[in-house]
Amino acid sequence: MDYDVIYIGSGNAAWQGGRFLRKAGLKILIVEESLYGGACANRGCNSKALLDAPYEIKALTENFEGVGKSGNFDVNWSDLMELKRQRIAGMSIFLDGKFDEYDLDVAHGKGVIIDEHTVQVGQRKFTTDKIVICTGLKPVIPDIKGKEYLHDSTDFLDISELPKHTIIIGAGFVGMEFASILAEAGLEADVIIRGNMALKYFHQPYVQKIIEILKEKNIRFHFNQSVKEIIKDDNVIIDNPESKVLNVTSAMNSDEFLRDPESKVDNKAYENAFTVNCESGLSLTGDYVIAAMGRTANVEDIGLENVGLTYTNKGIKVNGHLQTEVPNIYASGDVADTGIAKLVTVAIHHSKYLAKELLGEADEITYPVVPAVAYTIPRIATVGVPAYIAEKSDEYEVHTIKYGRSYSLELKNDRTAEAKVIVDRDLNIVGAEIYAAEAENVANMFAFIINKKITLEELDYMIYAFPSSSSVCLYKLHNIHYKF
Repeated sequence: MDYDVIYIGSGNAAWQGGRFLRKAGLKILIVEESLYGGACANRGCNSKALLDAPYEIKALTENFEGVGKSGNFDVNWSDLMELKRQRIAGMSIFLDGKFDEYDLDVAHGKGVIIDEHTVQVGQRKFTTDKIVICTGLKPVIPDIKGKEYLHDSTDFLDISELPKHTIIIGAGFVGMEFASILAEAGLEADVIIRGNMALKYFHQPYVQKIIEILKEKNIRFHFNQSVKEIIKDDNVIIDNPESKVLNVTSAMNSDEFLRDPESKVDNKAYENAFTVNCESGLSLTGDYVIAAMGRTANVEDIGLENVGLTYTNKGIKVNGHLQTEVPNIYASGDVADTGIAKLVTVAIHHSKYLAKELLGEADEITYPVVPAVAYTIPRIATVGVPAYIAEKSDEYEVHTIKYGRSYSLELKNDRTAEAKVIVDRDLNIVGAEIYAAEAENVANMFAFIINKKITLEELDYMIYAFPSSSSVCLYKLHNIHYKF
């Protein structure tokens, strides 16, 4: 055999564990057809975090409107995008260097499984004892008329200029996070949702708070709608739903704003416009359309049929050892159908587990509680037993901790920060829902508490750095402990 293990894909689901296997003496090959590091490093998490940060800061400055704020905090998207491109451009190069440091072999090209022990990359064939599929997910693009006009998250995260009026199809992580950026940028968007809720895996009262904030900032929501087609129109005046059409003929490349005298909302002239028609008859027009309808398994044309492997939109089915139906072939990260949230943190967990599994040092995989965060503005997060389950069960109590109201001075004048803490009958914390500017940090704190089974009494004994978002939330937990 040429290798002990071949990873198809170079993201966190691969190299995080591959380096440990190499250190243990196994010979490893990583196959990548695009940029080293995969989607998170080059087209997702890192780009989103960099582009989102200034808008998060902008929103925080609004807490001091009339009480200290002077002037406006404006974000220059073009400059920000240039920074993002510079920073992200180095990620693949950096990881290539790390692979060399870890003594991991790499082959650039599409990896195709020829048989249970052979992977072909271009004209070269490599033999291996084990194969690990780490190809992740790809955006869902609906098969509708005009689908060629749709953009995905990768496109938006590399756009040189923000669109004036965006139509977002979908209200999951991508749709709602992009809507927050557009809202803080002072731009318009329409969000089309197939069902009756956005961010369906999060605490809906908190999701509704986000929706209300977005509505106030020119983001409109259309529930229970199914998109039928997208039509491209050249040189038209886009009519805001709250205004009257002045003219839908040529705008002659004008960037001027045209206003109906009876309307308080501007009609905008764009060189190119796209009309999204829904089955219900709803029709929306904007200058950019994003497909944010989720992601599906990225496994086309990698040779699964050559070894009899099947898959669904959720990925390749695996057992408790991340093993597929073919004993020597495994799946790791988002492409594995495990029933666990598809997050980069879970992909890292898979990869490290699989290293131990392939070395014969692991039982079935187990998972700690997994915090999930929607990076809207403000953030919302969930970890452990969700409130919607706890509220329907006699096994739990749900306590609302409005720590922003008590500690707004310590939270940068944010009075809205709140958490719902779920405890069991013995008052052990088993879950939390958080709505706050720093929800991600508070969620990590609760993940630690739940995983380590730290009691309320132990939490009350500890001394914390003050002021901080975690300390003020923790301090309020004594209300549960002492039954105040």
